[in-house]
Amino acid sequence: MANPLYQKHIISINDLSRDDLNLVLATAAKLKANPQPELLKHKVIASCFFEASTRTRLSFETSMHRLGASVVGFSDSANTSLGKKGETLADTISVISTYVDAIVMRHPQEGAVDA
Repeated sequence: MANPLYQKHIISINDLSRDDLNLVLATAAKLKANPQPELLKHKVIASCFFEASTRTRLSFETSMHRLGASVVGFSDSANTSLGKKGETLADTISVISTYVDAIVMRHPQEGAVDA
């Protein structure tokens, strides 16, 4: 059976149906019971946090590492081209997406991740 979440952009919890959410929770339970430390081997995931969120950022990054992914990113957007050079969010994400397999992003502006 094909994974209905494969290559799906999940912007908010509202993007998941009840069945999708049940699939996420069931998959999490399976991974907890049977860890897969190489599941994301050779994958690079960007962690882009445009606002302070220590617990959320660390929980995502820890999970990525535990699944074998390499993690790149930032938690201080003031020190990026977006903050220093006035690059648009859309340009920043477009460039980042050329380097990575997935992006985890948190932004204080509602709708920003739709850019």
